[in-house]
Amino acid sequence: MNIQIFGRSKCFDTQKAERWFKERRVRFQSVDVVKYGMSRGELSSVKNAVGLEALADPKHPDYPLFQHLAYDQDKLDRLWEDQTMLRTPIVRNGRQATVGYCPEVWAAWE
Repeated sequence: MNIQIFGRSKCFDTQKAERWFKERRVRFQSVDVVKYGMSRGELSSVKNAVGLEALADPKHPDYPLFQHLAYDQDKLDRLWEDQTMLRTPIVRNGRQATVGYCPEVWAAWE
């Protein structure tokens, strides 16, 4: 397995996800999206796995503006430009991905 966890250092769900993988001794790469961000390719790969709407955090102040963008490409560009709008943690395993805390899905990856 090649696990990547994209999240924020202060995000409780990101910390829970990292702890879940540590407890099972699964190696992972942790990436702070605020500090380092995701590449366009990584973001597109996750979008293909989970869908565009699942990526956006409904608690973000700019979420209503995001919802009113007409085209999916504009929404994807907006998420790439302001990665604080991403819902975390985003956990990738190759072409598979989850958004949020999803231990039942991760257990199937093992």
